[in-house]
Amino acid sequence: MSPEVARARKSLRRHFLLFLISAVVTVVLVGLVVHAAPVISVDMTPDPDAGQGMDILEVMLLFAVLALLPSILLMMTCFTRIVIVLSFLRNAMGTQQSPPNTVLIGLALFLTLFIMSPVITEIATTAYAPYKAGQMDGMEAAQAAVKPLKRFMLLQTKPKELNLYLSISGTEITVEEDQDELEELSKLPLTVIVPAFITSELERAFLMGFLLYLPFLVIDMVVSSILMSMGMVMLPPAMISMPFKLLTFILVGGWDLLLGTLVQGFRII
Repeated sequence: MSPEVARARKSLRRHFLLFLISAVVTVVLVGLVVHAAPVISVDMTPDPDAGQGMDILEVMLLFAVLALLPSILLMMTCFTRIVIVLSFLRNAMGTQQSPPNTVLIGLALFLTLFIMSPVITEIATTAYAPYKAGQMDGMEAAQAAVKPLKRFMLLQTKPKELNLYLSISGTEITVEEDQDELEELSKLPLTVIVPAFITSELERAFLMGFLLYLPFLVIDMVVSSILMSMGMVMLPPAMISMPFKLLTFILVGGWDLLLGTLVQGFRII
């Protein structure tokens, strides 16, 4: 037997012995921990002395709502319109990463909380409080909580978008331009209301973005014309126009105008 083969076999036996010892020690330690650990059990049955309990289905529904919370924030509140308009403003001013994304998202989140506060208050009054008092079960509380959200979305949704998704779904209901029967429209399913609402929000956000671009575009054109007339063709116009954009936005009170228009542009129940 060659010396190389002998050394390889010796190394293999040593590694196998170390692996065997590690496995035995691990099994012994796990057994000791399991034997010494206290037994923890969770009883999901309601206690008659402690009030109404939660069954397994309600716990699963609660975790499902928590998992869908980001989607609910994006698709069923005013967050989407606000964050898109703020992004258009940053691009129109040409400031690239200022304000940063975290600032825009934080501002949009707190504006959403401010705008949606009447809806949240109604949900807490009509759904959460009766459920906590034991006057509603989980399904009844969920149905009561959806109603204020539906009314809020319907107040922002254009009849054109509602009719579009109603026709796609095969529903024979037609929404008139001057129809304000929210109670009747609230009976529509979320699968129709949510797409119509988010389509209306995107349309309004892009329209506001277009209106935001116009004054900054005029500044860019004026600066470019001046630079061309002076023969400074090698100087980037965006570098010169950015300070004028910032100054104009500050002088006209741009943040107050923009955020005030965003907040007042939502119809609140």
